[in-house]
Amino acid sequence: MKLFAFYCRDGEHSAMFREHGHEALLEHFDKHGDDFAVAGPMVKGDKIVGSLLVIKAEDEASAREKLEAIPYFEIGVWQSIRADEFQPRFGDWSKRLDT
Repeated sequence: MKLFAFYCRDGEHSAMFREHGHEALLEHFDKHGDDFAVAGPMVKGDKIVGSLLVIKAEDEASAREKLEAIPYFEIGVWQSIRADEFQPRFGDWSKRLDT
């Protein structure tokens, strides 16, 4: 299993979209939480500016399918998304995750 990091930057009206989709997001992670090594908001001060999701998948296409199933993707919270394979080598994650 590989890890893919998705760096997702919020768009102009993301706060409203986040609020609207929050319950659906929680339900999604209740059902699919095992697909993620880590996921959460990125913040500047008290403002959410994006999300970082590290998704477990066999390949980038499969990881992207999992990303696109997240309600925040579907309702347009993120204006830009960058994806790269992530290979933890040092620190706590390198000791706990099976890559």
